Amino acid sequence: MRTIAVIDDNPSMLKGLDRLLSAHGFRVQTFTSAELFLENLAACEVDCLLLDIHLGGISGIDLQRRLTSSGTDLPVIFMTAIDNEATRQEAFDAGCVAYLRKPFLANLLIDAINKVP
Repeated sequence: MRTIAVIDDNPSMLKGLDRLLSAHGFRVQTFTSAELFLENLAACEVDCLLLDIHLGGISGIDLQRRLTSSGTDLPVIFMTAIDNEATRQEAFDAGCVAYLRKPFLANLLIDAINKVP
């Protein structure tokens, strides 16, 4: 069973994604900030990050860069409600495996996770 870490500062979004992913057979760990995820990184055994780009504090893209520069190579699926070409390009340059614009269809998320090696 794969474990997905979901990082989003919107509690209702976290709750909904937790339910959706659990219903599809994934283990889910939720975090309300990039900082909280980093504090718990050593104890996390996750296969993929589902990461909001626009977080208070450290942004999702900055978190992805920090993880990569520290040698932590986790597949990242970015999600955002504020979509523009510059943000999309920055997300792909940071190395995401998928980019979802909120609100997104559940099957788009599940397909993106299933494509992660």
